[in-house]
Amino acid sequence: MDPSRKRKIRLVVALSAAVVLAVALVYTSFNASSEAKSPSQLLTSARAGQTYQLTGKVVPGSIARAGTVTSFRVEDRVGATSVPVRYTGSVPDPFAANREVIVNVRKEGGTYVGEKDSLVTKCPSKYKAAPSKSY
Repeated sequence: MDPSRKRKIRLVVALSAAVVLAVALVYTSFNASSEAKSPSQLLTSARAGQTYQLTGKVVPGSIARAGTVTSFRVEDRVGATSVPVRYTGSVPDPFAANREVIVNVRKEGGTYVGEKDSLVTKCPSKYKAAPSKSY
């Protein structure tokens, strides 16, 4: 077989393998991601046993701890709707009322059970408009 033809065949095989791997990587990365849902979205679409990523603010006065279980309510950013969450696992230090959180939950009855060690607090925005000064 001609050496130049062997090089062309190797190049085609290598490029084909690279394309297949790239397509698999893109498919996996887009397929694995899931959109975070607000409490009002969960109330209208959540099915028992399925896992969802819940995002919202912790309702003031709703945090209760009993042993290793932390119970709290998460509300929409506008505060219209909230859902109860029962969570077992490590709780981040900045976890507090009015703090935005993201947690993976599974619906069990009327309560959402958080996956162990999936609770994350969001940092408050550092880019809020500074209060205007009047002289």
